Amino acid sequence: MKQTQKPVDRDRRRFLGGAAAAGVGSAVAAALPATSVLAEGGEAVPDMRKARGYQLTQHVLDYYKSAAS
Repeated sequence: MKQTQKPVDRDRRRFLGGAAAAGVGSAVAAALPATSVLAEGGEAVPDMRKARGYQLTQHVLDYYKSAAS
């Protein structure tokens, strides 16, 4: 019985390699420490992606001030 080789699908291999590279890149980005961003006033604002629960931010303080008057 004669066996024939199937042609190699190079596009599929490139796609799988790219998907693996994207996964590694995402893992590296998630492992990097969070940085803070400087606001217009020059004060450091913490990165809110990891914050959970109630946060007393400048926006909330402004609301409290406007609601009290």
